[in-house]
Amino acid sequence: MALFLLVLLVLSFPSTNAEWPPSPGYWPSSKFRPMSFHYAFKSLWGFSHQSVDQSALTIWLDRTSGSGFKSNRPFRSGYFGASIKVHPGYTAGVITAFYLSNSEVHPGFHDEVDIEFLGTTFGKPYTLQTNVYVRGSGDGKIIGREMKFHLWFDPTQDFHHYAIFWSPKEIIFLVDDVPIRRYPRKSSETFPLRPMWLYGSIWDASSWATEDGKYKADYNYQPFVAKFTNFKAGGCSAYSSPRCRPVSVSPFRSGRLTGQQYRAMEWVQRYHMVYDYCRDPKRNHALTPECWN
Repeated sequence: MALFLLVLLVLSFPSTNAEWPPSPGYWPSSKFRPMSFHYAFKSLWGFSHQSVDQSALTIWLDRTSGSGFKSNRPFRSGYFGASIKVHPGYTAGVITAFYLSNSEVHPGFHDEVDIEFLGTTFGKPYTLQTNVYVRGSGDGKIIGREMKFHLWFDPTQDFHHYAIFWSPKEIIFLVDDVPIRRYPRKSSETFPLRPMWLYGSIWDASSWATEDGKYKADYNYQPFVAKFTNFKAGGCSAYSSPRCRPVSVSPFRSGRLTGQQYRAMEWVQRYHMVYDYCRDPKRNHALTPECWN
């Protein structure tokens, strides 16, 4: 009888270190309509290294070129998502990225919000890197705000939905509607406020991408392929009326996350976060005052 009660207790209260994150209780990706690639984006470079099949885009990297694309419109806030499947096997040095940026308008003094898959070697998981740059990430004084994760699934096996929510108050990164990181606006100096375009790309970043550049891209394994589908973008474009209200990724019109969403995010950060710039003792945190303000 005692053994039966013990088993019942274990089943009733599963371990917090479960294989899958707790439900966030709200699914913002369902609130935005999918867009075709040709409607929302244009090819930016590597035209011969991309193909479109209905609403799905395939881009690839080989020794001759990578490829990139860009949204037709700039935005000043919004929800930006895509379902992505990345290349399996040896992908060291290869970056697959989905991000916001205004680098073409403000070269050397731009803002950027990144979701990046850092390539890996055989038998090691992909690292999903999130990053925020604020005014000047390309001017020789690079101040990254990286938070890195090993996901609770294999991103090479199927499509999963990755999204950036950017409002005047905060940036939230989501994976399959689960918030994994929140970057609040603590000051105008540490937060991107100028309009940005949405980009995607695959490229060779051998100098730093995999274990700080220890492992390089090996083109014996080319081509390296990334697939994008289920594109979603909603919010205030740079051309919208000043009265345009930012969209939300929670049931609250303000966009504030629910307690259930916070608990899901805390679970991800507890069990799957592998790097947080604010906790790195080697960093000069005088350059990242949001870590201690």
